[in-house]
Amino acid sequence: MTSKVGLLSGGQRQALTLLMATLKKPKLLLLDEHTAALDPKTATKVLETTDEIIKRNNLTTLMITHNMKDAIAHGNHLIMMMDGNIILDIKGEDKKKLTVEDLLHKFEEASGEEFASDKALLG
Repeated sequence: MTSKVGLLSGGQRQALTLLMATLKKPKLLLLDEHTAALDPKTATKVLETTDEIIKRNNLTTLMITHNMKDAIAHGNHLIMMMDGNIILDIKGEDKKKLTVEDLLHKFEEASGEEFASDKALLG
């Protein structure tokens, strides 16, 4: 509590920003790649904290990510976009059953292209 923000780690700053954004319950919580610059262990902790805050405060949240595993594991609705268009919309039980391989295959089917982002494949 007494540390200067500039001296906090990336994960600590992300967690602090998340807490600040949810102190006064927003109508919509927007998370744009909020774990992208974090190491995997810290990203996992930030996502766990995010899930707890969302559940505790019953927040409607839009999380943007290129990490396929995170897209499948978090939330109850997955929308994939390409060139500004929705190419995939999955929710409920269908989303719970997805694997990264399934998601990549569905992307290829919907877009007519092979998924070519190394960053997303490695995430």
